[in-house]
Amino acid sequence: MNITGLRKYFRKDSPRWVILIIDLLIVIFCYYLSNYVINSFKGRFAVELMVKKSLVVTALYALSFIYFSTYKGIVRQTGFRDAWRIFKSVFIAWGILMLISFIVRLNYDQTTDIGQHFRLSYAVLFTHAFFTMVCLVAARIFYRTIHEQIFFAGREVEYVLIFGAGNMGMITLNLLRNDNRRKFKVVAFADDNPNRIGKLINGYKILNMNQLTEGYVVKLKIDSIIIALDDNNKDRLSKISAQIEPLPVKLKIMPSSAKLMNGKVASRQIRTLKIDDLLGREAIRLENPIIHEMFQGKVILVTGGAGSIGSELVRQIAFTNFQQLIVIDQAESALYDIQQDLSMHADKNILYMVGNVRDRHFMDMVFEQYRPQIVFHAAAYKHVPLMEQNPYESILTNVWGSKNVADMSDKYGVEKFVMVSTDKAVNPTNVMGATKRVAEIYVSAVNKQSKTNFIVTRFGNVLGSNGSVIPLFEKQLKRGGPLTITHPDITRYFMTIPEACQLVQEAGVMGNGGEIYVFDMGNPVKIMDLAIRMIRLKGFNYPQDIGIEITGLRPGEKIYEELLADNENTSKTHHEKIMIAKVRLDQLDEKKNLIEDLCKQVCNQHAEQNPMLLVELIKEIVPEYISKNSIFEQLDQVNG
Repeated sequence: MNITGLRKYFRKDSPRWVILIIDLLIVIFCYYLSNYVINSFKGRFAVELMVKKSLVVTALYALSFIYFSTYKGIVRQTGFRDAWRIFKSVFIAWGILMLISFIVRLNYDQTTDIGQHFRLSYAVLFTHAFFTMVCLVAARIFYRTIHEQIFFAGREVEYVLIFGAGNMGMITLNLLRNDNRRKFKVVAFADDNPNRIGKLINGYKILNMNQLTEGYVVKLKIDSIIIALDDNNKDRLSKISAQIEPLPVKLKIMPSSAKLMNGKVASRQIRTLKIDDLLGREAIRLENPIIHEMFQGKVILVTGGAGSIGSELVRQIAFTNFQQLIVIDQAESALYDIQQDLSMHADKNILYMVGNVRDRHFMDMVFEQYRPQIVFHAAAYKHVPLMEQNPYESILTNVWGSKNVADMSDKYGVEKFVMVSTDKAVNPTNVMGATKRVAEIYVSAVNKQSKTNFIVTRFGNVLGSNGSVIPLFEKQLKRGGPLTITHPDITRYFMTIPEACQLVQEAGVMGNGGEIYVFDMGNPVKIMDLAIRMIRLKGFNYPQDIGIEITGLRPGEKIYEELLADNENTSKTHHEKIMIAKVRLDQLDEKKNLIEDLCKQVCNQHAEQNPMLLVELIKEIVPEYISKNSIFEQLDQVNG
């Protein structure tokens, strides 16, 4: 039979009765072998009598095998549980045979038929049980080995160390062993629990984290280290990964036990550790039922609904019982993508509209026709260097566009208006941040005279959003580097897209109008450290394999971001991660007039030709706006 034929044969699971017959043949063979070992077939153990006794022994073992279902396991996936089942069946059969032999010895003479057939040697029975146990397990292991040799021959073996010697570690071990697509070889376990270190788990010694050195990894040819923890605590993950990252291995993580219980993952879905696993803090989780109540039977409008924040906001709202959901974005392709993503909600009333918040007539038509009751305003330009070069466009979208949506919300009696802002609006140093701060001021001013509750939310950088640093680093890593950062000391606050959207909704629920909500995003992250971690998470060495290039600060870029301005402080809310910024509300009417003048200027035909005038008007509205590394610094020098 050629190798192809062997593969076809071994790929099939043998019928269960075939396994049972093979097991019983092993029982008979081991009985003959035991007789030979004990007495070499001499004396009273005549061959004919031995054969008759072997039938009694085999019958007892057959009943025990059937009772314990030892033959029903898939042989090529034999594991510890199968071996334990075999041990129990052999032990019970041996015990019953010993008991029968003992009773026969007491009640029947050796010359009787019962005495001859059922008077069994204790030594032979014990030796037979031992041989049978060993042979049954060995036969299964042999079959499994042959199966692996046939199907994994020529495949590259991945040597794995499992970090975590608890339940998830054992689950990971079993998943890797049973993977039919790839060949894994687990070489060791490691743990940070001192009570486990030095002990054995499934035959593997549990190592201390300090033993995971580069020399040890090279010696055992370890390709990957899989983190398999029961809780996946962010702080613990961060500490463990920080110690493993310098090693020349790929770092992976086992999905949560909850997903395993739901049958959602297999060994091939053990994924590479992502940077958002290592925020250094627990993910913010909000499960406020009032959010669903607020959306119940309401018409909801989301501007910028195809962007990073807007699209996730739409996805989360799509699971609520709204009356109608209107998604507006000027990016046709991105809007089509979110429409396809939400095709599962085809039974719900979701309207996708290509349009621009800068078009006041269009926004008026939308509000008049659909009468939204809740508005999430996420449409904005956000890229700092581009907006520094294009202040006209930044003002037109971030200020004029926000004014249009806010005015229509007031005009048509929207219940709640929630604006998505940024930490770059705090003591801004660039046009983008300054225009977002102008929009915040206008929204606060309109709130004073409106029945609509106008609410602002601020947070920092969002992991994985369009144009953020993580996707940039991913692209640079695929090209082989180097990674580029603008300054070695630059730091940023980070949160995930789902976190950001949950917090925006929560702020909408608790807001009564006029609040600026800021979110506790933990400690700021140094971008240099982030870049090094990403390099190491991909299995590369820094700086030997991939380096980091310092390109210099871009126009308007800060080294450190803030969530509060110097003249602001906060008050607590019912959620420990959400605070209200206490912002000075004086001169709001005056600033509202200045913003309206700015909008008139930007709507003039030739406004884009005079960026200095536009930025000067912004600086009058936002006096804390001090340009950095920008052509607009000259305006600060003149005013100073």
